[in-house]
Amino acid sequence: MGRSDDATVVEVQIGRSPRADSTVVARCHLGLPVVIQVPPRLEDGTPFPTLYWLTCPLASTRIGRLEGSGGVRRMEAKASSDPAFGAALDDAHREYGATRDSRLPDDDLARPSGGVGGARAGVKCLHAHYAHSAAGGANPVGDAVAAWIEPLDCQVPCVADGAWNPEWSNLP
Repeated sequence: MGRSDDATVVEVQIGRSPRADSTVVARCHLGLPVVIQVPPRLEDGTPFPTLYWLTCPLASTRIGRLEGSGGVRRMEAKASSDPAFGAALDDAHREYGATRDSRLPDDDLARPSGGVGGARAGVKCLHAHYAHSAAGGANPVGDAVAAWIEPLDCQVPCVADGAWNPEWSNLP
């Protein structure tokens, strides 16, 4: 699948054009984008703290269900009650911010801040933590989410010929 094909698939998956040119950094077993890497600054110079963006509609649906049933609260409680988990989460925020910041030129323009998804600490969004983990980052929240939602086991691609595949269902 070529870059232009990826751009079309991502646009269909998220229901709009991405806010900036992006690169696919994780794919599903069918070869479609799951996570894209977004520039830390948009074309107009606006800082954009979210380095990794989840595009997979199956993962998004499953994670939305987790968030709707208190998943963010559960992960916050785990980070507060388990010192090793909390320290690993702090490390994930630092690594995420450092990776994002390393992609910025040394200039005086506004810079994004925070860690995963722009959060300074804790758990802001399970989608962002999962995207970080799926992109190869060390993220205990993302790893926990992966254990709950994977495998991403679609039998047919969600996008085919530049449009939603009518044979695909996000119900699993």
